[in-house]
Amino acid sequence: MMFHKKKTPPQPNLWKINQNVLELIFECAKSSYPNEFGGFLKTDTTKSFIITELVLIPGTISGDAHAIFQMHMLPIDYTIVGTVHSHPSPNTTPSSADLALFERYGKIHIISGYPYVNSSWNAFSYKGDKIKLQII
Repeated sequence: MMFHKKKTPPQPNLWKINQNVLELIFECAKSSYPNEFGGFLKTDTTKSFIITELVLIPGTISGDAHAIFQMHMLPIDYTIVGTVHSHPSPNTTPSSADLALFERYGKIHIISGYPYVNSSWNAFSYKGDKIKLQII
């Protein structure tokens, strides 16, 4: 009988995000306000812990309390590592729906809260634990 070693999730303190990507997230959130904005986070390689791009998919439905992704429109791309969405309030605490999404898709997730500035966002692991995300 052969046992496979379980893959260890990436260490949270390794994650970084490009400042330009973070600013783009804020601008997208502002333009969708008072509705939620949603997108995906992408790295430059499958082994990277640096978020370098924001991916928007066609057909995303935005409302005042949700952003619904059309997952069938998401390209097959192993450098997509998680999700990002906004809340139309300053509260960046994940909802139960957010936590369900985090568990199903990706390793890292960002919630940006109103007013969509450097002090109004948080990053989370796929388990919903708050993690540090270094801006570069």
